[in-house]
Amino acid sequence: MLDLVLTSKEGLVGNVKLKGSLGCSDHETVEFKILRAAKRAHSKVTTLDFRRADFGLFRDLLGRVPWDKALEGRGAQESWLVFKGHLLQAQERCIPTKTTSGKTARRPAWMNKELLDKLRHKQEAYRGWKRGQVAWEEYRVVVRAARDQVRKAKALTELNLARDIKGNTKSFYRYVSDKRKTRENVGPLWKETGDLVTWDMEKDCLQGHVVIGQGAMALS
Repeated sequence: MLDLVLTSKEGLVGNVKLKGSLGCSDHETVEFKILRAAKRAHSKVTTLDFRRADFGLFRDLLGRVPWDKALEGRGAQESWLVFKGHLLQAQERCIPTKTTSGKTARRPAWMNKELLDKLRHKQEAYRGWKRGQVAWEEYRVVVRAARDQVRKAKALTELNLARDIKGNTKSFYRYVSDKRKTRENVGPLWKETGDLVTWDMEKDCLQGHVVIGQGAMALS
C-alpha cells in the first residue's frame, strides 16, 4: 500500500536505481532516496464561509437565468444537471471558502481535555527524550499509556454512538463523515524511535518483491 502512496505523489523519492538480486531471490533490488523534508502532514478541510457570503448577488444571479428556456425539453436528470451547474457557478462567485488546518481544525469526536493533556505530556516526554533528559524506557511507558487512552476513548465514543443511534442519527453520520476525511499531504517516514528516516539502508520483503530503500522502508 505504501508504494502506491509514494508513486502517486511527485517529489517524494528520487535517485532510483536497479541493482542485482539480493541473496537467492530472483527479484531485482531497487535503491532510492527519500526527498521529502522533515515536516509533519496536517489535516486540511475546506468549507464554505456563509458569514461572508453575498446572498443578494446569489439570488440575483439565479434570477437572471432563463429557466424556462434552459430546462425546455429536458428530463429530470438533465434538468438537475443544468440547475446544479448554474447553482455552483453562482456559489463560486458569491460564497467564499475557508480552510482550517492543524490546531484550528475540528477535533475528533473522541477527543477531550483529559486526552489532550495526555497527548501533550507525550510530546513533552518525546522532547525530553530527544534532549537526553528522559530515559527511553520512561518515554515508552508514556507512549503506551497515551495509546491506550486513545483506544479507550475511541471505543467509548463508538459505543455511545451505537447506543444512541435510534434517538440521534445526526451525530452518527457526522462521525462517519469525519472518519472519511483524509490528509492531503503524505508525511515523511519515521522510525519506531521517532527519528526521521533519511539515508539509513533498511531491507524488507513484501509480497515476494525485495526493495532496498535509502531513507525509507521496504516497498513492493
